[in-house]
Amino acid sequence: MTATSAERELLKILIGAAWLDGRIQPEERQYLYHLAHQQGLAEDPEIKPLLYELKAVTKRQCYEWVRVYLGDHPGATDCETLLEAVSALIYSDGEIAAEEARLLCSIQQTADAGPLDHLYENLLHNVRALYRNWISKPPNQG
Repeated sequence: MTATSAERELLKILIGAAWLDGRIQPEERQYLYHLAHQQGLAEDPEIKPLLYELKAVTKRQCYEWVRVYLGDHPGATDCETLLEAVSALIYSDGEIAAEEARLLCSIQQTADAGPLDHLYENLLHNVRALYRNWISKPPNQG
């Protein structure tokens, strides 16, 4: 099975989320190993050093991966997928660290704000177009 780029990026985020409390818990490790093998990513050159804890992931890196994964205008489906995946990892050890809860809240806020931001940008674009159209017309001769 060949993993997609999105699956690779999601696994990186999950590994980063596991590091948020300072170390990967045994249950989280088992969950990550299972997922990596299931997706055919356990030997991926980018994933392997992260998965086998040869390279720690900083909080900053984890949040950067989340930002890149979701993009500038995340869809509800992307946010939902990420929330479900991170929640499954976090709940695998039966404990939720404060930083893990912050990550979940951050993703949820992005999910809640995403469509509104997009609507706001569309509205702003339409207002600008209307204004440009209005100032480009010659004044009424009357």
